[in-house]
Amino acid sequence: MEIINSVFSWLIKKRIHQMELFIKYPIDVQNELLQKLIYDARFTEFGKQHHFSTISTYQEYKNSVPLQDYNDIEKTIVRIKQGEQNILWHSDLKWFAKSSGTIGKSKFIPVSKESLENCHYKGGKDLLAIYHQNHPQSKLILGKTLVVGGSSQLNPFSESSYYGDLSAIIMKNFPFWVEQRRVPEMEIALMENWEEKIEKMANSTSQEDVSNISGVPSWTLVLLKRILEINNTTNLLDVWPNLELYMHGGVNFAPYKKQFEDIIPSSKMNYYESYNASEGFFGIQDQHNSNEMLLMLDYGIFYEFIAIEDAQKEQPTTVSLENVMLYKNYEMVITTNAGLWRYRLGDTIEFTSIHPFRFKITGRTKQFINAFGEELMIHNAEIAITEACNKTQAIVKDYTVAPLFLNSTNSGRHQWLIEFEKKPADITIFEYMLDETLKKLNSDYEAKRFNGMILAMPEVIIAQENTFYNWLKQKNKLGGQHKVPRLTNNRKIIDEILMLLTR
Repeated sequence: MEIINSVFSWLIKKRIHQMELFIKYPIDVQNELLQKLIYDARFTEFGKQHHFSTISTYQEYKNSVPLQDYNDIEKTIVRIKQGEQNILWHSDLKWFAKSSGTIGKSKFIPVSKESLENCHYKGGKDLLAIYHQNHPQSKLILGKTLVVGGSSQLNPFSESSYYGDLSAIIMKNFPFWVEQRRVPEMEIALMENWEEKIEKMANSTSQEDVSNISGVPSWTLVLLKRILEINNTTNLLDVWPNLELYMHGGVNFAPYKKQFEDIIPSSKMNYYESYNASEGFFGIQDQHNSNEMLLMLDYGIFYEFIAIEDAQKEQPTTVSLENVMLYKNYEMVITTNAGLWRYRLGDTIEFTSIHPFRFKITGRTKQFINAFGEELMIHNAEIAITEACNKTQAIVKDYTVAPLFLNSTNSGRHQWLIEFEKKPADITIFEYMLDETLKKLNSDYEAKRFNGMILAMPEVIIAQENTFYNWLKQKNKLGGQHKVPRLTNNRKIIDEILMLLTR
């Protein structure tokens, strides 16, 4: 064990030194990376069409390659799924991460061997390296890692291509030394039936020495609460006394943190956030007790950014990392080592530091409400619901928000359909705190709320237990990266869920 610790310490120091280089020379690292991506793909079909052999600067790249979203590349993806190669990327693309498709149709994102090794796996290793750098006395590596991943098996498109949840693809390709420290066993981890999977995970992992957990907060809580029930305790440390780290991502952690602290009552428990998606691994929380993440610049991803006010333009302007501004909302555009070229990710971030480049996730370009000119964004809603919970000692399990449109007799309003883990004593105070916080955060919302002429007070509808779970189950979206859309600019989703309440 002493030899293992020595080797592990050496690897951590080596990687931390590499991170210090991209922190010190971020623009050089990104520019060199862009040139490498272009060079590697110069003989692909896409590279030839866009004259990659003649591109030597970022400006030339912008001029030659248009911005794209999934609709623009969908037909190309179909060709690759059917077995054609050397179209978007020079190495074979045989894995496709299926996105959740909770709001719209599912997407199939290509995953190359380079993106697996140099992006997704590198991100996981870096998170552990950063954690041990911040907590040198940690005994994390002595325990097991519980991965609360997707529930999809890998499915064939053709004889040579497969699709499934990103977590399924990652687990299927884990190196042996990772697989030895991961629980549950693969047969359980990749089960299709989420409810049966939860039961088997809870029973099998209760007997393991779990030191760290990785997964989306909402689904992780479902598993942990079942483990507590099976072991007849309210303290998870009775089951796993060496538990010290929860690595989370996928949704804002703030509304869930109190629930984790209630079942893991220890000052030694640590929470670290990462930002990864089917398209790549982008950021890691590098500071203890922080809500910011470090933008990872050497994962085979070149970044561009669109100011959110320009995002709806027909031809929005992009800037590279060199020209971003602090505390400005940007849509992310990525070029990756899996053949995504100037791809509009749909996520929005805000830089909180540029030395080094740290950021917060602010939402998605498709999750907002602007039915009355209020321009309510997801990060406004997340802050408001956290503040309302703090003021009323409430705990929110899940929620969604939609506009209720005005008519001849009433002003419009926002309807918040909320499932509480712990209800507020007075729902009107909760509604008041939501409203007051949103007015402080968002001047457009405040203007539309003036005298209630356009927007009336928000209305909270309390959903019964398991409402959102049952809605996701109805759509076959239990587990993994699937989550309830927080904000929608129409009533389709909220009306679907409200229908469940009337049955």
